[in-house]
Amino acid sequence: MSCCAPGTDVALPLDRAGPSRDELHLASRSLGDGLWQTDLSVPDVHCGACIRAIETALGRLEGVERARVNLSTKRVSVRWRGETAPSLVDTLNALGYPAHLFDTDAKVRDETLAELIRAVAVAGFAAGNIMLLSVSVWSGADDATRDLFHWLSALIAIPALAFAGHIFFSSAWNALSHGRMNMDVPIALGVSLAYSMSLYETIISGPHAYFDAAVSLLFFLLIGRTLDHLMRERTRTAVNGLAKLAPRGAMVVRRDGSRDYLPLAEIEPGMRLLVAAGERIPVDGFVVRGSSDLDCSLVSGESVPQRAITGTVLRAGMLNLAQPLTVEATAAAKDSFLSEMVRMMEAAEGGRARYRRIADRASALYSPVVHLTALLTFVGWIAATGDWHRATTIAIAVLIITCPCALGLAVPIVQVVAARRLFENGIMVKDGSAMERMAEIDFAVFDKTGTLTTGAPVLANTGDTDPDDLAVAAAMAAHSRHPYSKAIVAAAGASAPVAFDAVDEVAGNGIEATRNGTDWRLGRADWAISTTRDNLPEAQGTVLSRNGVAKAAFRFEERLRPGAEQALAEMKARGIGIELMSGDGQVAVAAIADRLEIDRFRAEVLPGDKAAHLAALATEGTRVLMVGDGLNDAPALAAAHVSMAPATAADVGRNAADFVFLREDIGAVPLAMDVSRKAGRLIRQNFALAIGYNLLAVPIAIAGHVTPLIAAIAMSVSSLIVIANAMRLTVRTMRTDANTAMRREVRPAPLVSAS
Repeated sequence: MSCCAPGTDVALPLDRAGPSRDELHLASRSLGDGLWQTDLSVPDVHCGACIRAIETALGRLEGVERARVNLSTKRVSVRWRGETAPSLVDTLNALGYPAHLFDTDAKVRDETLAELIRAVAVAGFAAGNIMLLSVSVWSGADDATRDLFHWLSALIAIPALAFAGHIFFSSAWNALSHGRMNMDVPIALGVSLAYSMSLYETIISGPHAYFDAAVSLLFFLLIGRTLDHLMRERTRTAVNGLAKLAPRGAMVVRRDGSRDYLPLAEIEPGMRLLVAAGERIPVDGFVVRGSSDLDCSLVSGESVPQRAITGTVLRAGMLNLAQPLTVEATAAAKDSFLSEMVRMMEAAEGGRARYRRIADRASALYSPVVHLTALLTFVGWIAATGDWHRATTIAIAVLIITCPCALGLAVPIVQVVAARRLFENGIMVKDGSAMERMAEIDFAVFDKTGTLTTGAPVLANTGDTDPDDLAVAAAMAAHSRHPYSKAIVAAAGASAPVAFDAVDEVAGNGIEATRNGTDWRLGRADWAISTTRDNLPEAQGTVLSRNGVAKAAFRFEERLRPGAEQALAEMKARGIGIELMSGDGQVAVAAIADRLEIDRFRAEVLPGDKAAHLAALATEGTRVLMVGDGLNDAPALAAAHVSMAPATAADVGRNAADFVFLREDIGAVPLAMDVSRKAGRLIRQNFALAIGYNLLAVPIAIAGHVTPLIAAIAMSVSSLIVIANAMRLTVRTMRTDANTAMRREVRPAPLVSAS
């Protein structure tokens, strides 16, 4: 229905006045550059009118840059600047929305759903019994029997209205008492008038009463509201499940070797954590000691366990399967990957999308228009017939049948379902406007490294390298975090460790080490060697040398992301133009473009040039999707019509992107397009259904051909149809099996530098 029942968040045990400004400041999260975010729980928010009132009032406060309301979680997120927090709570209290600090860790039963189910049961029981009595009246009961049945109906309706109807009455009263209107006002007014007129008719032994209409209206409205709540709660359950992947704390290994178990909130970047087998990674970090297998399925959707060795980057929520790991934290819990994904998922419903803005404006006009229409209908029928009873009955029918519930649900219910479908397939979306923009694209620009390719090079000639040489190279490479060094370490696997007397990394050249008076070098050929070995006459790229003599040469290769060829083929089949744009060299970029059959590509492009190119495409009327992952892609991601990044992207890249896909499979890109286009079609269908219903029903009601009972049923059915239409959103499931995960290989031009 038009209003969403409160979520299951729990307010902290504060007094009615709410937290002070100092408490708000302490509870706020710093976003950097003097910007803060405060999250408040506002249980009484119900509908689009509530959202608009809250966002408008908070947006007027000094220092507030943005205020957003999430209807599913009943959360208000406010971003502000200043020495102290603005008067957020006082402003909300003045509006009639008591606010408290939002507690994401509270675990409670879903009281709202239980309340809605009880209300549906009471209203359904009352409606069924009153309907049976009404059938007897319609069948021709005489005057005394008819009056008895009307009185029985009135008595049955009283507890139904008091218990089941208080959800609407309390919301409407709260709005009116603070000088506002919401979508519950016409509902409460229509029910009250229908019951009052029916009671008057019963008292004077009139022939018609509409107790069945009043109670049936509540019954159908509550069914729709319960369905709406369940759909939103399903999405929120996914968010909560994601948040619960993080443990409550972690074992911290101090510099002196001592260990302390600290709560997750106290973990700071730079701390070293001991993660035992069977435990989840608590925060983002990388392995500094140990090797193990990781279950990444709940974070990235990959079903095949991933190997973790020294230097492997870890995401919060991954499950350590085999051996203990010592991990160095790179982010606090509130800034970790899981926390970012939770925030993105919660934001998916709260965006100020174009369709939602249209619905909000329509809903804002709807309540006064509904009441004015009902009033004019009453005045018109009084003037035409002089029969106030008939005029009142028709006006009540108009008031009920024009309730804007279906219009209020047209956009958010589709966005909730679409966000859930994307989440199930490992795709996070920031807000509904991103889906709308994704549905409009006609051109896609892809970055190469880390986007179309995995970004991490692998050693291509492991089988041609002497195992002893590879072990030495791996022991040296373990002291560097260069991608080539990581590839050598990964290729060596569990080879016997080699001890050196000294190891030093020479910036721009490579690594040099000494062992028993022997000098070893791993890196650029022109730096590492002075004489080549007989079987390495053309040693180049990355080589291992002993006392200036080349021992081994290493060749690296890039690998395409799983599903890259199929994903691009799908996009081309839909008429989407494709372009490859990278900062890499011409030969390497051309090799990937040829492998993927991309006709348009640009190489050696600077970050500023990427953004400028997208701006030029936009001026030509092209709506561009940018898919990239690196720090250098952030300006282009922000400049594009819509953007997408893998979860492995740099933090700034993920923040700039509208979508983030968690799986390795780049098939997430056409899948997001598919879901977005389907969601757009369903939203337009819902608008058409809501508007068409009113264009058809309102004139009939004004003409006096609809009773309050028929109006109640028609209005409720229109909302149920909108919900059912949103549920039609289906998604093809992305599958990444072990064979696909092996990734196809692409061998670009010879490499010129190494560590």
